[in-house]
Amino acid sequence: MTGGAGARPAVAVTGLGMMTPAGNDTESTWNGVCAGISPARTVPGLSGCVVDFACTVDGIDLDAAIGGRTAFRMGRHVKFALLAAREAVADAGLDPMSWDGTRVAVVVGTSSGGSANVTEQALALDRRGAEAISATGTLLTIPNMAAAEIAIKMRATGPSMAPCTACSSGVTALSVARDLLTTGQCDIAVAGATEATVFPLAMIGFARSGAAALAGPGDDPALLCRPFAADRAGLVMGEGAAIMVLERERDARARGARPRALLAGAGATTDAHHPTSPHPSGAVAQRAVEVALRDAGWHAGDVEHVNAHGTSTPLGDATEAALIGRVYPHRPPVTAPKGVLGHCMGAAGAMEAALTVLTIEHGVVPPIANLDAPAVEFDLDCVTKQPLRQRIDRAVSHSFGFGGHNAVLALERA
Repeated sequence: MTGGAGARPAVAVTGLGMMTPAGNDTESTWNGVCAGISPARTVPGLSGCVVDFACTVDGIDLDAAIGGRTAFRMGRHVKFALLAAREAVADAGLDPMSWDGTRVAVVVGTSSGGSANVTEQALALDRRGAEAISATGTLLTIPNMAAAEIAIKMRATGPSMAPCTACSSGVTALSVARDLLTTGQCDIAVAGATEATVFPLAMIGFARSGAAALAGPGDDPALLCRPFAADRAGLVMGEGAAIMVLERERDARARGARPRALLAGAGATTDAHHPTSPHPSGAVAQRAVEVALRDAGWHAGDVEHVNAHGTSTPLGDATEAALIGRVYPHRPPVTAPKGVLGHCMGAAGAMEAALTVLTIEHGVVPPIANLDAPAVEFDLDCVTKQPLRQRIDRAVSHSFGFGGHNAVLALERA
């Protein structure tokens, strides 16, 4: 049980579902991240873009996997979320056909929602006129549709929300879901985030902003994302979804479910500094960590593992490395999954939180892909080359987004 919640009931993670560039379910994603090899590759749909590579979800017919006649109205990000939600609910041992839907919440964040579909519809309008616009065009674009479609498919009539805090949207969604549970507004929460931003407008925009890694002649895209490396050169785009089922621990155990981990604490702050750059001091992001630790009832020295935001950008990694060095002087092992998964934007924090649950569950910290050793100025114990086998009872997952959104989760062994 978490020690800092007082009267707040402990919240358990009872189900996980993932759709990522490393695999189309939780197990294959975990295995891929532990292997430490990025699947980044040239993407045919990005031909001619200054950045024509990304980490994509492959090897699955999304429409066939969704089934029925409704996939046509769903954007790619919605399909990711729905498939991940199905896995998470099944993993939790729950059945939407028999649960009390009035007590089920759905909280699914995203950074850009169906922005790829917006560009497709705009091009259709420009090239072929109004008759070319899809009757479902609005459904394909608005950011709440992942939460809405999950609620429809799962007969969940409790609160339904779609938080957007840029790259920390997934952690925000999980934090909101936890609050809904602890305040009694629901008994089950299906929560996480989804993103599908591998399309030309987004890729070119990130390149022009200076945030994206650029490939030179002969460069292998799979080697370009190098979190915390001295020669880190920018992010590599990813896509996918991660969904958790959350329940009050006492309720989960009462129905015979096995909690995979406890969501012990959460913290959030805003830099209020710059639209894209983190505050160079890292002080406000550090406060989000401290709030999460206080919420969990932990001291910094209790943290045994840090799942870092680690985008492979020069300023972002430097700011986070300094923060980790200040907050955790005992140097817990650090990983950064974006080396494998790429930066999945709004879904990244949910993916990394899910991987933190798996680290606690398996006693394995995945390595940071493409990293031999952190930059000499970083006082970090980065896991490199091979997974680290070590019992982890308490871990934190950092998530920092454009706009200065900082969100941190504290997770512990159940």
